[in-house]
Amino acid sequence: MATGPSLIGHRPLFEKSNIELTNSLRTTFASAKSIIQTRSKHQVDGLSSLSAPANTTGTTHPWTSTSASTLSIPSSPFTASPLTEERSSYDITVKLFFLPSAHADAQSRTAHAQEALRLVLDILEAPRIDLLIVSFPGISFDADDDPDSETPESMPPLKRTLTAEDRLVDSVTQTWHSIEELHSKGLVSALGVAEFGSERLERFLPLTKIRPSVDQINVRDCCVVPKTLILYAKDQGIQLLTHNDCTDILPRGTVREILEDVFRDDDAAATAWLQNDITPQWVVKYTAVVRDRGVIENKGYFAMAEVHSI
Repeated sequence: MATGPSLIGHRPLFEKSNIELTNSLRTTFASAKSIIQTRSKHQVDGLSSLSAPANTTGTTHPWTSTSASTLSIPSSPFTASPLTEERSSYDITVKLFFLPSAHADAQSRTAHAQEALRLVLDILEAPRIDLLIVSFPGISFDADDDPDSETPESMPPLKRTLTAEDRLVDSVTQTWHSIEELHSKGLVSALGVAEFGSERLERFLPLTKIRPSVDQINVRDCCVVPKTLILYAKDQGIQLLTHNDCTDILPRGTVREILEDVFRDDDAAATAWLQNDITPQWVVKYTAVVRDRGVIENKGYFAMAEVHSI
């Protein structure tokens, strides 16, 4: 198997979001394995042992399922966690993290965005989400990068020559066009970005067809949002939101470590996973909030990693 499979962990360092995600993955993997192994011992009908990825010594994992090149953990279908009230009662926000270890080409990111959104819509049994925020690797917010609007001499020149920044914005824009398609299809009501300062927004916005309505920034390391960003966002009709998410929310090596821990009492399975390189590609976090009460009713994660033989 050259690419695939997806390692999908659902629900419910460093930084809070990273700990929450890794703990959820570990608990979900272990629980799924334990439950299905227990059922297997009692010969429960309907459970079958499905093959593991290619080049894994033919080991089978009853707690997983495969479809084409995708390995799901726990085995699909997931336990449904639909919304309990009418769809109009909720604000559903999804944040998609493209990870530093992932493929950076627009085609891969397009497929990843579509799959991530599909999983969220399926688990919530919802026709659309209200806001999709996209976090790109290599981008982090630094208040010092935004010049002080009250000191004109600190403003950047009109003609910029930061070619590295130009390449970064170009890469982001190519992916953004595929994200815009999700909006055009009615699957997403509004789009957002993360960690964009005023200069990056100024470069990015003219290249978009559907502008982001939200810019989510991490202000953990600074006390005040730069005035230039506040003024520019207000002028462009962009809402500024804050967060404490880790940019690299699932570092390379984390999934492998979790799986090795889960499989440690299964020599054949552990040996199989040790023969593979596991590279995280994306993480998606979703939250469904009841509008009139401000209560989080449903929250969870999905994560995907590629597996290659070493």
